[in-house]
Amino acid sequence: MKSHFQFSNQQRNGIFLLLAIIIVLQCIYNFVDFSDGEIPIDNQELDSFREELDSLRLVEFEKNEPKIYPFNPNYITDYKGYTLGMSNEEIDRLHTFRESNQWVNSVKQFQDVTKVSDSLLASISPYFKFPDWVTNPKPKSNRYNNSFSNNSRPKAFVQKVDLNVASASQLQKVYGVGEKLSERIISYRNKYKGGFVDDVELSEVYGLTPEVIERIKNEFTVKTPRAIARFNLNTATRDELVQVQYIDYEVANNIIEERTLREGFKSLDELTKVEDFPVKKIEIIKLYLHL
Repeated sequence: MKSHFQFSNQQRNGIFLLLAIIIVLQCIYNFVDFSDGEIPIDNQELDSFREELDSLRLVEFEKNEPKIYPFNPNYITDYKGYTLGMSNEEIDRLHTFRESNQWVNSVKQFQDVTKVSDSLLASISPYFKFPDWVTNPKPKSNRYNNSFSNNSRPKAFVQKVDLNVASASQLQKVYGVGEKLSERIISYRNKYKGGFVDDVELSEVYGLTPEVIERIKNEFTVKTPRAIARFNLNTATRDELVQVQYIDYEVANNIIEERTLREGFKSLDELTKVEDFPVKKIEIIKLYLHL
């Protein structure tokens, strides 16, 4: 241990010289002023640099700011409303209004429903996008002024037009029946030799609502039904039953099983109790059956 701290005269002189150099340099660093005076500052150039820096920050901020695209205000979600600046109460008022199956159709109505402030409305209303039928409503046509729909009193059978000979132009006089629907009615009629069997077959025409069907039936009826084979429900075989629209072999077998359990059907409506029976088509099926 002692040998590590024994130095020769030359080594001791070197250590003392190194310590002297360190002390001198430390003194020079602490007590000697190396500055050449104050550095001149150009305030105008500094202000220009600050303005440029601020403008760059603003551009970057605008880039990162969420963009608002046109939207239908009827479909504002909680998150969408929050990003637009709406309060929870305002969003809830809109949702409550929509839950009652009502629609916002104008900027003013939106404010009446949500109670948003004028300033917020001014900032978000330019992005409102309502359906075309709201923003550009078509003027009411006088097309139906001379139509059948203006006759409110029910017509007698003899006054109605035979549905199996009615033309497209005659059908289009009924409110709610346009060119497309009249073509579908005639196309369905022509699909079967002899046309319609009964007025109930109008429900088979795609696009006809129950309301429009009632208007048609007020002006038209089947006076010359096509001839069809009708089967006795309580004696018909499986092969006979499958000739009826919407009855396949599986349903036919189920009908026969149900008929056996009941010892015969008392009414055609009892078919709705048959397993897998197409209940929605029972009125069409009843055209081909009897007791």
